[in-house]
Amino acid sequence: MEGSGQRPAPAAPPGRPQGKHLQLLLRRSREAKNCAYCPYSNFPVGAALLTADGEIFSGCNVENACYSLGVCAERTAIQKAISEGHTSFRAMAITSDMGDHFIVPCGACRQVMREFGTDWDIYLTKADGTYIVKRLEELLPLSFGPEDLKKV
Repeated sequence: MEGSGQRPAPAAPPGRPQGKHLQLLLRRSREAKNCAYCPYSNFPVGAALLTADGEIFSGCNVENACYSLGVCAERTAIQKAISEGHTSFRAMAITSDMGDHFIVPCGACRQVMREFGTDWDIYLTKADGTYIVKRLEELLPLSFGPEDLKKV
């Protein structure tokens, strides 16, 4: 490598899924998308959440005729993990059919994610499977969390 102008690929930060583990997280989000119940928007979304213990919980969006009662894929995955006793997360992959655009979580989902810290990765994918990685703190800067309630 020396003198060739090429640099070795940087190592993934500690805790970031790699290789087969990352591919599994991305695949589980695609599989969850296929279970979405979205007869009103026709906008299926899937999410897969990696816990600190290495378990993966997936979720899809579930719409309702009373629109405000629908729930997003990200919150479904988080609620499943919480209901199984997990509150520490390392990463989430989110998938949709948005074509040339990366899917991003809505504001409500970002705030629910924030409840469990800012130091985890969010994999935002395109329909073709390509992705970018953002830290939650990048998606919700200057956020409000549980620790802020103790400041009064």
